[in-house]
Amino acid sequence: MSAPRETQAGTNATAFVLEAKQIEKSFGATHVLRGANLRIRRGEIHALLGGNGAGKSTLIRIISGSHRLDAGSISIDGRLDPNPNAIAVVFQELALLPHLSVAENIYLPHRKCAFARLGEAACYAEARAALALVDEELAERTLDWPVAQLDLHERQFVEIARALSSGARVLLLDEPTANLTFSETERLFGILRRLAQQGISTLLVSHRMGEIRALADVCTVLRDGRSVLDRVALSDISDEAIVEAMGQKSSAVSPPAPRGAPAASARMQIVLRSPGVSLSVASGEVLGLAGAPAGPSGVIETLIGASRPAAWQITIDGIDVRFSSPAEAIRAGVGYVSGDRAEKGILATLPILDNIVAAARVADRRILASSREATAAQTALDTLSIKASSIDALPQTVSGGTQQKLLLARWLAPAPKILVLEEPTRGVDIGTKREIYAMIRDAAAAGCVVVWWSTEFTELIAVCDRVVAFDLSGQASGVLDRDELDEVSLSRATGMAA
Repeated sequence: MSAPRETQAGTNATAFVLEAKQIEKSFGATHVLRGANLRIRRGEIHALLGGNGAGKSTLIRIISGSHRLDAGSISIDGRLDPNPNAIAVVFQELALLPHLSVAENIYLPHRKCAFARLGEAACYAEARAALALVDEELAERTLDWPVAQLDLHERQFVEIARALSSGARVLLLDEPTANLTFSETERLFGILRRLAQQGISTLLVSHRMGEIRALADVCTVLRDGRSVLDRVALSDISDEAIVEAMGQKSSAVSPPAPRGAPAASARMQIVLRSPGVSLSVASGEVLGLAGAPAGPSGVIETLIGASRPAAWQITIDGIDVRFSSPAEAIRAGVGYVSGDRAEKGILATLPILDNIVAAARVADRRILASSREATAAQTALDTLSIKASSIDALPQTVSGGTQQKLLLARWLAPAPKILVLEEPTRGVDIGTKREIYAMIRDAAAAGCVVVWWSTEFTELIAVCDRVVAFDLSGQASGVLDRDELDEVSLSRATGMAA
């Protein structure tokens, strides 16, 4: 393959709307960025790639003004003192105020002080104009609605409209399609392409190579805080080459090998029933859940004791079971990894040690630490190759992918009979995904029943024995066996993007 060339996207081949040069940033003794570069042209859709811990989040926060750089420079249209409103970030966890209206959320940055009243006429005029750039129908229909009434993809559109209203010329999007349906994803892509034609640039952070290739023009790859690929046209580089540039094995882009037979340990049989659906799951089986949140969440909430009344019925070894609380489910041998690391997973104010042993303490009805916990936590770190300065460090000192591994490490010691996983690979790089796949297969091989909801069809196909598909209304639309699993079948059954 010839050397990757730089794209000529954009109307001016020499000017960049955003240019970050030799950015350096350290937190204490930890060097996060060691000379990162990023150059984006006007009207370009640019992918920022890299493994967990490569420095992507830190670079984005520096560009958006959340962090100060230690060295280097950032310019917008050639100016080293850029207007901060020229850059806007839309994170996975949206920063909207649910009790305020759509119009008020869009107009909020125009307020001069915290106690200023919002002029209704100006507020609605600005909001309507900004939202119409994104979605005219949404602008006509929802300006008076509280944001809480909007679907997730509509909230994303409101965030983008707010950024445009503030004068943003570069949008930074962090995993924007993680929970979108196929049609919602297509709408978002259409909006970004239309904004590109109007001169608005997009920086896309995603671990989904399919959507990167469908949307982006060029890519920049970070590795250990440095730009190892700078403005490479995606048409000129393979997935394998990108993964190798990230410092991971090229085989990581291939599906993992099929699992072997589960260990002949004590067998357990679980029957899950809801109106119109009844299926039996045995020890050692990985059962996938596919579809928008309404369907899989009913199964998950029932299994972990968070649904009263339960949406599904559970029978374990012929005995009907209903858990009255998550603590009761844990003590019965049910483990749970939430897809929302920030709100339901990581204990941000407690050290890594407490995060790892939290489930064991609940199972043992303990509050105080035991003398064995430090050894158990360090063993978990070593077993899962988790890079952390100390078990006493806070979770915020490690990358998002490492935090996800910490949540899985939480269930090593309790060795659950049932392990419920909700988007366990969301926002993690390809190499970490493969490590998580291996952990799931190992848990199943040890006799655990794994129930796994994912919006990434490729990983469900690679790892699961069967998949329950749910349509957009949340109703089970079918159960697909291993030999029936492919992206087309799952997309048809769920209405979700592949």
